[in-house]
Order: sequence, then C-alpha cells, then structure tokens
Amino acid sequence: MDNWENYVRKVVPYVPGEQPEQASVIKLNTNENPYPPAPGVLRALETFETDKLRLYPEPTCKVLVEAIAEYYGLSAEKVFVGVGSDDVLAMIFMTFFNSAKPICFPDITYSFYDVWADMLRIPYEVKSLDESFLIKKEDYYGENGGVIFPNPNAPTGALMDLTEIEDIVVHNRDVIVVVDEAYIDFGGVSALPLIEKYDNLLVVQTFSKSRSMAGMRIGFAMGNEKLIRYINDVKYSFNSYTLNQTSLALGVEAIRDRAYFESTRRRIIDTREWTKKELLVLGFSFCDSKSNFIFATHRLVPAKQIFEALRNENIYVRYFSKERIKNYLRISIGTQAEMETLIDFLRQYLAD
Repeated sequence: MDNWENYVRKVVPYVPGEQPEQASVIKLNTNENPYPPAPGVLRALETFETDKLRLYPEPTCKVLVEAIAEYYGLSAEKVFVGVGSDDVLAMIFMTFFNSAKPICFPDITYSFYDVWADMLRIPYEVKSLDESFLIKKEDYYGENGGVIFPNPNAPTGALMDLTEIEDIVVHNRDVIVVVDEAYIDFGGVSALPLIEKYDNLLVVQTFSKSRSMAGMRIGFAMGNEKLIRYINDVKYSFNSYTLNQTSLALGVEAIRDRAYFESTRRRIIDTREWTKKELLVLGFSFCDSKSNFIFATHRLVPAKQIFEALRNENIYVRYFSKERIKNYLRISIGTQAEMETLIDFLRQYLAD
C-alpha cells in the first residue's frame, strides 16, 4: 500500500435506490412523489431570469426561509435550509453530535445515520425496534450524546405518537434530539409544536416527498433560534452558498401552494390505503404505514424472489439484505394506475 493511503478516510458509503434510465419503468423504489410539483413551480421556471445564474445565490436563503417560516407560523430565525434533508442532517451531526458519549438511533432506520456517524467519527449505539418494528421510548432514557430517529420511521413506515416523542425529549434535556420528519405529511402529527417548549429539539423536513421536489434538493430544520444559529455557523464554515438560484425560486412556489399540496397528499394517502387492502388479500403483512410507502413481507414467498420477479417486469421496489428485514420489500406509493399494475402482476405471480 502506498503511504498516502494510510491517511485516507475510509467509510462504507450510503447506497441510494436504483435510478433506472428506461422510461417504461414503474419506479416504486425511492419514495418519490408520483405527481408533478405545484403549478407555480412550472411558472417560476418558465419566467426564471437566467442572467441570475452568473451570480452567487443569496447565502442566507432569505426568500425561502421566510416562505417556510410563514407557512409554519414561525419566525425566520427558527428555520434552516439546506440541499435536501440529507445536507441538513449532516450539518446537524457536525454541529451537535460532538460528545464522547454515543448518539442513539434505531437499528432499523434511515441507513444514512450510521454512515455519517462513521465518517465523522461519532460514537453511536443502535436501539433495537421491538418485534412489531416499533421504537421503544425507554431505550432512549439513558445517558448519551444525542438522539435521532425518523417519524414515521423508515423503512418501516410506523408512526410514533407525539406523547412518546415528547417523553424522549423530556428524558434527554442535556442533549439534542432530532426528529426526522421526511414522511410526516402522509398521516402523522408533526413534533413541530414542541420546539416552542423544548430548546433541545430539532424537527427536520424535506421538499422531496410530499412536495414533489426530490430533483431540486431542498430540506429544512426548525428549532429555537440558538440551535439554528449554531447550524448556520457550521454551514458558513463548510459551504456558504448551498441552495442554488433556481432551488430558491422554485422552492418558494412549492411551499406557497397549500391547495395543490393537500390535493396530491390526499391522493397518495388514498392510494396507499387501497394498496394495503389489496396486499393483505394477497397474503402480505406490514406495519400500518403512515408514509408514502409500505414495508411488506409475504407469508410464503421470499422477498428477494418477489423483488427479482417485479424487476424483470420493469417494476422497481426496494429490497434490503440487512438482518431482520431481509424478507421485506419497501414499496413506494405511485399513481393509482401504477399501483393497480403492481397488484395485477402480484396477483398473477403469486397464483402460479
């Protein structure tokens, strides 16, 4: 080995969902929204002044921060934005998880958490979900360096009650607690009201799922002013210009259109509930998902076998080879027509 390799920071990277290139694919593997962004996003794109692209974007992202703050009834000082919630969460890891004590998160959860912890040399402990794939709040009562978990959880889709979230925050007043709410708009109650009560709580959301903007990479965190100042200090020490000019302009239009947001959100929820019923008839079982995906296992046929059969039909779902969940498939909710195609294929495949 050459000497320089002794000083390389070696990590096992996060593996994103497959992005097939052919247009004929039914893509149910990355939890994207099957509907286009709000109409105002298209109008903003059509009228965007391309001359702005020669200029750096405004570093505080003021126009988008203020639009998000207005939507949620907050002051702008309580909002931080970044390049997708992954960027926001990475900034939070760098800013707040600096104790010698381990941070805590579930064993079955968003698989970027341990990647960031390993990359940043942050000690961590995973807490096992129970047999029903639910978070046990008591596991987070002990001494630690911080707590993070998604709600609804990913990839299970299971939702934690707000009273249980508050209980975790109460038992961790000397560290930062992060609730990752990428999927909260599909059936849960946000922990956002708790930030007025607890100065150690951060709530993170994204435009990628319920606002159909995965391609623009917009995420945000909400918490008290001091927490947001600390994250911004790290951001400006890492990359002053995060969101680009188009993301800022289009993000404002996406957050302002409440009616369109509610309409597409409801369509996804309705299709999810229809899909649950159909999967049950076909012999699948799953957590009662409150997200835009279903985490399902079949009583007879191995998940990997179903995954490969679907892929051969150009229907892409997500399969994880990790222990405890290697017999499960994560199925994103597409359009009603896409889910009917999925169910029709499964009905025929499982009957053979």
